[in-house]
Amino acid sequence: MGTKIAAGVTPDYWDEACRHLSKRDRVMKKLIPQFGEARLQSRGDAFTTLARSIVGQQISVKAAQSVWDKFAALVDGPTHRIQPTAVLALDTPALRSAGLSARKAEYLSDLARHFQDGAVHVRQWQTMDDESIIDELVVIRGIGRWTAEMFLIFHLMRPDVLPLDDLGLLKGISECYFSGEPVSRAEARELGEGWAPYRSVATWYLWRSLDPLPVEY
Repeated sequence: MGTKIAAGVTPDYWDEACRHLSKRDRVMKKLIPQFGEARLQSRGDAFTTLARSIVGQQISVKAAQSVWDKFAALVDGPTHRIQPTAVLALDTPALRSAGLSARKAEYLSDLARHFQDGAVHVRQWQTMDDESIIDELVVIRGIGRWTAEMFLIFHLMRPDVLPLDDLGLLKGISECYFSGEPVSRAEARELGEGWAPYRSVATWYLWRSLDPLPVEY
């Protein structure tokens, strides 16, 4: 059901993106070398990545990992790859026994149905543009634009995503470019235009400026 991206793969455009950003942007020129060889990595499975994003909504990273481990044990799959059929085989009380809220249990079932029924065109994603993929994903309950953008960055490793609803991105821009002054979405969008066509990479480095440990979804 997943796309053909193997877990642990890093984007082949990364070095070129770093050169481009360092040439165009004085902040990036100083920021990028601070993180050495660290790179964005894909988890490799589309369904599992989206399921993790739903489990992790509005709870701490530690709590999310605990719930995820129980959920993965419940569906009897390795933690790096969950099958939609395994989720659909469980009813809501069973899903809730893993520590999921009733709403998240419904979201996971809806996600599994979309994958099982072919309502998302997983095999075509590699040739679809970013907005078309976002349009497909936000129809699924529990997935909003931010989650879809995280999926584009962390799973499909699209190079030019600027997630303007991401608080970490706005905080990183505020601290690195505006001496801590609050930043509007419009200001972030304007600044981000200078990072194209590698806005995902610039975003990743701004996240690193706040938390040196790489984020994974």
